Amino acid sequence: MAHILIVEARFYAHLNDLLLAGARAAIEAAGHTHETVTVPGALEVPGAVAAASESARYDAYVGLGVVIRGETYHFEIVAGESARGLMALSLDGLAIGNGILTVENEAQALVRADPAQKDKGGEAARAALAMLALKRGFAV
Repeated sequence: MAHILIVEARFYAHLNDLLLAGARAAIEAAGHTHETVTVPGALEVPGAVAAASESARYDAYVGLGVVIRGETYHFEIVAGESARGLMALSLDGLAIGNGILTVENEAQALVRADPAQKDKGGEAARAALAMLALKRGFAV
């Protein structure tokens, strides 16, 4: 059994509730346990994962959030840097599923977040579990 940390950015709470439901369901369906911590936005997700990884309490991590394109360049910075941060941590050996949605509008986010539709929260959790299994397989 693995213990998974879900780090969720609550900027769009109603959308994140859907992502969180999908992630939790996927982790529980696989027979694992989880905890959830909340950060203000997507840029803070990698920092929270990095801090949590120092505790050795978690076997894998799921980052969740929603970044919707606006009228400024801020979208590109938040989308790119949150993904870069999680990728850097995965290259350092952490098993991470990236469920930070980067979309043009709320309608796209709703389809992707909804567990009954694209279930990107569940997909991110399953990716984290797959990477954990791979990592454990290499350790043998």
